[in-house]
Amino acid sequence: MNIKICHQISDVPASQWNNLVADRNPFLSHEFLQALETHQCAGERLGWRPCHITIYQDDMLKGAMPLYEKTNSSGEFVFDHSWAEAYHRNGIHYFPKLLSAVPHTPTLGQRFLCREEHQEQMFPLLLQAAINLTKKMEASSFHCLFSTKPGQDLMESSGLSLRHDCQFHWHNQDYTNFDDFLSRLTSKKRKRIKQERRKVEQAGITFRLLDGHSATTQDWTDFDAFYRQTFYEKRNTPKFNLDFFIEVAQKLPQQTFLVLADIEERCIAGALMYRSNTHLYGRHWGARENHNSLHFEACYYQGIEYCIREKLQIFEPGAQGQHKIARGFVPTRTVSGHWIAHPGFSEPIKQFCEEERLAVREYIAELADTIPYRKDPSP
Repeated sequence: MNIKICHQISDVPASQWNNLVADRNPFLSHEFLQALETHQCAGERLGWRPCHITIYQDDMLKGAMPLYEKTNSSGEFVFDHSWAEAYHRNGIHYFPKLLSAVPHTPTLGQRFLCREEHQEQMFPLLLQAAINLTKKMEASSFHCLFSTKPGQDLMESSGLSLRHDCQFHWHNQDYTNFDDFLSRLTSKKRKRIKQERRKVEQAGITFRLLDGHSATTQDWTDFDAFYRQTFYEKRNTPKFNLDFFIEVAQKLPQQTFLVLADIEERCIAGALMYRSNTHLYGRHWGARENHNSLHFEACYYQGIEYCIREKLQIFEPGAQGQHKIARGFVPTRTVSGHWIAHPGFSEPIKQFCEEERLAVREYIAELADTIPYRKDPSP
């Protein structure tokens, strides 16, 4: 086994990297990660310096981990600002730290990449390589965010501190169409969704459903403007750009789902999603005009219809958002793992994580009473 640290994903053969990615996850694909680096959406300028771990055997890639040296906590969606402040108060550097995640993308996915039959061998090697690199670089910590279940189990058995959080996901119960989905909801929630969809229709808004093949440069230019406006309104800095959107659409055309809203021949809003073999992922939204319920239609209901039509199992519409429950999304626990180098901080952070997990568990339990599905599944 030969372990290499790659400071640009282009150093890894694309076909070999993609061969380790399960479910055709778009965000872990070589193409997506390459576009992030090429168009400066991930790099030293934004505090995401690539240092991907690769494990080769006889020049064949057997295991890999997307990994970044972080000099800030931006674009992670698992907030550790209080940890960084505690380090600072004690005169200790929290940055750099090492982070396994997809930049600016809070979606569940592999972090320990390998074929399923090699997990028992590769998972411990990848985790140990990440911890060894953390020590070698004298970084404060190693963090693994939004891992799927096999990675969670490894981190727990290896003694990492686990943090829990909550997102809201939609699950396809073999619905035949949108009305079938609505029929499973309580009467009150069903009427509300119908009212929201009717308001959009009455406003004269129509939708174009595009993929990487059918979306034009003008379509991406319009969407990029909507995306940027959303960030500017929140006084934040956009992390992605037009060239990035276009390249990903060209490289992953069948995994790109772009919803554009038009009114009186004007393009007024857009929602961008990506898909795997089983999941739809809502990522970005923006609008130049405000219309009642347009956001819900473009970001949620069009996505739900797409999942039903394409027979996708799960729709992850993005981080946070308790309002999604009323639209058919249910609370879902997410897990991240953390290895802390400093012995004086390791135990307090572990205790913090345990208390946080209890709070998240109580929060999800409280939300159970607000889930909009009928307890009696019969019509």
